[in-house]
Amino acid sequence: MRRAAPALLGLGVLALWEGLVRAYAVPDYVLPGPLAVARALAADWPLLSASLLVTLEVAVLALAAAVLVGGLLAVLFAQSRWLERALFPYAVVLQVTPIVAIAPLILIWVDNVTVALLICAWIVAFFPVLSNTVLGLRSADRNLADLFRLYGATRWQVLWLLRLPSALPFFLAGLRVAGGLALIGAVVAEFVAGAGGSGSGLAFRILEASFQLRIPRMFAALALISACGIALFALLGLLQHRLLRRWHESALARER
Repeated sequence: MRRAAPALLGLGVLALWEGLVRAYAVPDYVLPGPLAVARALAADWPLLSASLLVTLEVAVLALAAAVLVGGLLAVLFAQSRWLERALFPYAVVLQVTPIVAIAPLILIWVDNVTVALLICAWIVAFFPVLSNTVLGLRSADRNLADLFRLYGATRWQVLWLLRLPSALPFFLAGLRVAGGLALIGAVVAEFVAGAGGSGSGLAFRILEASFQLRIPRMFAALALISACGIALFALLGLLQHRLLRRWHESALARER
């Protein structure tokens, strides 16, 4: 029942939605029912699947860049308090600045639309990785750190054998948040870019469908975005469980 409850609740909501749409004879261009959305998804699958791959490519590349840049910066910050004080405020500025405000500038400055979308999605995604990893590196047991120093461990040995393992749960938690944010950043950047042609992502298909009053297609694209976000969150959750299940308390509790 624990696993079936969300599915049953979702099916109940969809059935209620379909029943209300049919009962009140709501036209599809106002609010399509789930069956109309499913038919649109099947009919427009070649177009929507190609756009889905474009959006996923941007989101996955942005997430990889967020992991690389955020992780490296977190290690540098953990090794140098001065560097953290100098650079961390600028990371906060990037995080709190709405992406819709700076995306037009990035699209003007960068000639390649795909690279511009990637930069926009990366800006949204990298801060959770950075902040959580810095917190994890700072959260290593001080008694163990004293023991390492007592045995003459070097700074890099302390980092590799103590701080990085201690930071792994924090990093993975930030990664799960960053995965969803990377997808959101890619979609928002596509909305701002309004890129057309074969390289168009799902956000453009939503805009296109709304302009043409093909509302079932628009809902189908929204459903694909939501499904991708759920799948990405689940995959990262599985990765977190696999890496922590044998030693970290959060994963051990799930095993019981």
